[in-house]
Amino acid sequence: MPRRFLQRYMPRPDTLKRRRSLRFMAPLIADPRLWLLTRRSVANAFSVGIFCALLPIPFQMVVAALGARLSRCNLALAVGLVWITNPLTMPLIYYANYRLGSLFFDTPVREAPMRLSARWIAEQMHDILPALLVGSLISAVILAALANAAVRLIWRWHVSRHWRRRQRKRRQRRARLEAEFDD
Repeated sequence: MPRRFLQRYMPRPDTLKRRRSLRFMAPLIADPRLWLLTRRSVANAFSVGIFCALLPIPFQMVVAALGARLSRCNLALAVGLVWITNPLTMPLIYYANYRLGSLFFDTPVREAPMRLSARWIAEQMHDILPALLVGSLISAVILAALANAAVRLIWRWHVSRHWRRRQRKRRQRRARLEAEFDD
């Protein structure tokens, strides 16, 4: 992962500390370890962010911030990745999690009515909630682990590609200098 690319889109801790709405989090924001962009901190931030995003809980961003603090990973990435489940994607993701939980419990999947209402959801929540929670936990753990491994592999590939490119340039420069010296 190119560090410069990530730094371009990351918020600055000092600007966040100056915001009035975030002053209560100043001690958390002030910790410089939570703003590092290393292979470990970015990979763990992906794990924390995706894990929290797939859980059907309120205040996912707060949970992701606490998870970033506990695992000492990049705070901004962990909190930003929670927005994978936004109002547009949330119904699809949670329905897929519910179906996965239903498969786990080997129960029939309840079909949604043509007109979805809050009343129908409230009536069905008792039956739906266990499957939704278990399916969400299963998908959160699996996708968080896959994201962590993928980020580490991509980061390693990027660094090795950069090193090979640098070695190739050194060889070419050395060959050019030797050719000039021989002439």
